Amino acid sequence: MAKVIFIMTDSQRYDMVNANAHTGLTTPCLDRLAAQGVRFTRAYTTQPVCQPARAGLFTGLYPHSCNSWTNSVALSADVHTVGQRLRDHGVHTAYIGKWHLDGGDYFGLGKCPDGWDPAYWYDMRNYLDELTPEERFASRQTSTMEERDIPSSFTYAHRCSDRAIRFLQEHGGEENFLLCVSYDEPHHPYLCPREYWEPYRDYEFPRSPNVEDTLEGKPDYQRVWAGDKWKQDRSAVRIRDPFYFGCNSFADAQIGRVLDAVEQYAGEDAYVFYTSDHGDFLESHCLSGKGPAAYDEITHIPFFLKGPGIPAGSVCEEPVSHISVAPAILELFGLERPPVFAGQSLLPQARGEVSRVSDYCFIEFGRYEIDHDTFGAFQPMRAAFDGRYKLSINLLSQDEFYDLQEDPHELVNRIGDPACYADICRLHDAILDNMNRTRDPFRGYYWHRRPWRRDAPAATWEYTGCTRQSENDYEERQLDYSTGLTMESATRKK
Repeated sequence: MAKVIFIMTDSQRYDMVNANAHTGLTTPCLDRLAAQGVRFTRAYTTQPVCQPARAGLFTGLYPHSCNSWTNSVALSADVHTVGQRLRDHGVHTAYIGKWHLDGGDYFGLGKCPDGWDPAYWYDMRNYLDELTPEERFASRQTSTMEERDIPSSFTYAHRCSDRAIRFLQEHGGEENFLLCVSYDEPHHPYLCPREYWEPYRDYEFPRSPNVEDTLEGKPDYQRVWAGDKWKQDRSAVRIRDPFYFGCNSFADAQIGRVLDAVEQYAGEDAYVFYTSDHGDFLESHCLSGKGPAAYDEITHIPFFLKGPGIPAGSVCEEPVSHISVAPAILELFGLERPPVFAGQSLLPQARGEVSRVSDYCFIEFGRYEIDHDTFGAFQPMRAAFDGRYKLSINLLSQDEFYDLQEDPHELVNRIGDPACYADICRLHDAILDNMNRTRDPFRGYYWHRRPWRRDAPAATWEYTGCTRQSENDYEERQLDYSTGLTMESATRKK
């Protein structure tokens, strides 16, 4: 039996929450939540793009394993979300806010997917359907904030919070429920009342030393991505974006409304998760937005958890991945981890029972979106972080290796440093093993045979010679191709 509230934002960096870093941004509500439970200082997304990140959170699978390796592609038909899994065990599940897993455009299809209570479903298409054409247009223009005073009630965040509060009023006393509240804010194009953005009109976000990284020694594609920025005087760059930072504080205020309702209607025995899908470069490494890279600015995300058994005010400094969230949610409801899940429950780590539940955080990239050619189009990347070292295999470009203990801003690419070779190979082997273990459809000899890898095996057409079938607990065991009989081992020579 459990009461679980899962709250997430979009495009909110780790250091945009005051509890994590004192940058001058105000987030009092999230700071309060951090003080009530555990604050993870090294949490990582599975992919720094909206839809794939959500896939990792709500399916327990890496984006490459569930068909969500890019925006605008629906989940595979044989993939089941935590909503479906819990609903099938008698748990009341509701999802309010940005979903992004139905294969539609940015706003979604406006239809409640299987597993969630349609009485509370509310994606961005539903929000736009409530507006007049003129209001729709205004809601997508950043300039609207300067042209008129926007009431909080006009925003998507406010209306999501309203529904979440209504759910808690009506069902907060139930013994079993999962409520997910997914804000689009502070994602572009930004929309919030003047009182939130105006205080940041003259504010400058603190510059990281990597703002002056001109990408020397970095993969070629990153200079293509940066355009002419790496040729400019980077010491003159100032990070000013009052609308983005204003929406960050506005999202915090809306989360605060929900947190107040949790305390009032669900009580102290409720579990509250909070995180974001990815960050934003804000000029670090001459880059902006997010995309095909594993740099901390876009992959290292805020993550808090409070609830019974979670020490208040505790801090976990060991790495943890979003892939461990779905198993944790199921564990709270007394359900076993499904065999198809890629990660282990993070609850032992949150409670302080173990230092970490996984040796590596795996991060990937495939493509930003199917529907248009931006963000470099197809840029396959697989990366691993072990708490000190980070390796990125950029299949169509050069690879990267950083020692974050000695180089926390990821300025020096040491992929060719002989002193690092053993650790590079160790992380490389972990990436290859994870690709094989999770049925990565893009796996093959070319990931193994990198220019720096001295002991890579010869290229062969059959690669490992194995077949890897799904161990889906929602269907009968699949059949062996050679015999037509029920398979005994999902991974085997073919």
